[in-house]
Amino acid sequence: MNIGPYTLANNVFAAPMAGVTDRPFRQLCKALGAGYAVSEMVTSRRDLWNSLKTSRRADHTGEPGPIAVQIAGTDAAMMAEAAAYNIDRGAQIIDINMGCPAKKVCNKWAGSALMQDEALALQIVQAVVGACAPRGVPVTLKMRTGWCQAHRNAVTLARAFESAGVQMLTVHGRTREQGYKGQAEYDTIAAVKAAVRVPVVANGDITTPHKAREVLAYTRADAVMIGRAAQGRPWIFREVAHYLATGEQLAPPLVAEVRRLLLDHLLDHYALYGEFTGVRSARKHIGWYVRALPGGLAFRDDMNLLEDSAAQWRAVSDYMEGLGAVMDRMPVAAPAAMDCEEPVETTA
Repeated sequence: MNIGPYTLANNVFAAPMAGVTDRPFRQLCKALGAGYAVSEMVTSRRDLWNSLKTSRRADHTGEPGPIAVQIAGTDAAMMAEAAAYNIDRGAQIIDINMGCPAKKVCNKWAGSALMQDEALALQIVQAVVGACAPRGVPVTLKMRTGWCQAHRNAVTLARAFESAGVQMLTVHGRTREQGYKGQAEYDTIAAVKAAVRVPVVANGDITTPHKAREVLAYTRADAVMIGRAAQGRPWIFREVAHYLATGEQLAPPLVAEVRRLLLDHLLDHYALYGEFTGVRSARKHIGWYVRALPGGLAFRDDMNLLEDSAAQWRAVSDYMEGLGAVMDRMPVAAPAAMDCEEPVETTA
């Protein structure tokens, strides 16, 4: 499938998640079979672009393309400027955030709160497309089914966004009101797919290869996007892609492979964030990897006390090496963390 001039490796995508899908994590997901990965959101506020956090999010050094950057905000002119800013820093696709349910975002009328103001939402899309089209950069958009149960307007907005030039739409099968509670519904995604000609991506509660195939068949969507289920289990992308292509289930990865993946991920993580922040922000990733493993919870508690990257790395190495002595392969499936996403920070 294509987004503008870019041909994607497959139709299994990594979702943008604040505090999670940084450059090291995106590179890992792509290496493990994700056909496409979108950055964690970048603010449209110019006064925050020079902050350390935003500079990290706008750093795509060594990242394989296409490089997709998600932007968030409430002012059309500022969003257009943010699109240009990120294109200048390597973005090849700009994604508009109208799906984030976090209160810190919605209280400022950004993210999924924009679905309440259809006129403003359309103005933002028109401004961003206007900034990107002359430079040959496709614009995509991620949204929810609506603001609340009584106001599911994804189909209406999808038609308007397509007319304004959006080239792909991702729909998370929950309302803003639901947050991440309850179960995703796919009827609205199917209705969006039936209403537009651009590719539609289904998102929400896709945790196994079988579920991915069921959602694609039910919604007739062009692709699936996986978020929480990839935390601590990034090989899910190759599992899903292989199953969709062949109908065969891949064996779980060897513990030795996971040890190598995790240790390499940590080194990339430390290199991006530095010693102090790197050690602390790596804890969540390590916790997700080990949560379903023998002794994992006790190891996580001990590991969280370490404040030195070398000590943290060695502890993970020793734990995984010991695990490999008692089990050959990883569990068939690890449960998705329901408290997966950190509170979205809009100040950088």
